[in-house]
Amino acid sequence: QLSRITLAKSYEKGQVIFMEGRPADGFYLLTAGRVKLYKLAPDGKEQILRIVGPGETFAEAAVFAGETYPAFAEALKPSEALFFHKRDFTQLVEGNPQLALNMIAALSRLLRQLTQLVEDLSLKDVSARLAKYLLDLSARSSKPGQVKLDLSKAQLAARLGTIGETLSRTLAKLKARGILDVSGRTITLLDRRGLEDAAAGGKPVP
Repeated sequence: QLSRITLAKSYEKGQVIFMEGRPADGFYLLTAGRVKLYKLAPDGKEQILRIVGPGETFAEAAVFAGETYPAFAEALKPSEALFFHKRDFTQLVEGNPQLALNMIAALSRLLRQLTQLVEDLSLKDVSARLAKYLLDLSARSSKPGQVKLDLSKAQLAARLGTIGETLSRTLAKLKARGILDVSGRTITLLDRRGLEDAAAGGKPVP
């Protein structure tokens, strides 16, 4: 049934998939590549909300809860996705309770991710945010003691709610403390306990 209502789409690196404020006429399942969802501040500063990988859906919340897309989506590399039109998918869900439950579960996971992002940005300093990001990356790596950054440093800075210069200084400080070593995009975790302690740290109360 799903195959009858999907449309295969391809995107080049840097291509905008949808813009904030545009009508939300459907959602996407990424089958190849990588996509970033982000907001733009009035001064042009970018805040990355989420990085989407193959097998993950995005923009589903906008389809069910709003009339417009609440953020921008852009391909970080050549990407392919299946597009589900809002009208067709809604009709399918109405006759398939299990599919509806699956969508609720997906939206619940997304809500937890965004809640964690808000908590990290508001309560943790850059060192803690970076440490947590590296630990999460390590958990998905085939080499737990070594990770390869899946974003450029500029993109990672935007993901962590900071700027490139601050990110570079933070990496240098963690390296000086013997917690990690940096070689290009490859980061070796020398002191996992120290990294976990850094991830648990919060922003000092004024």
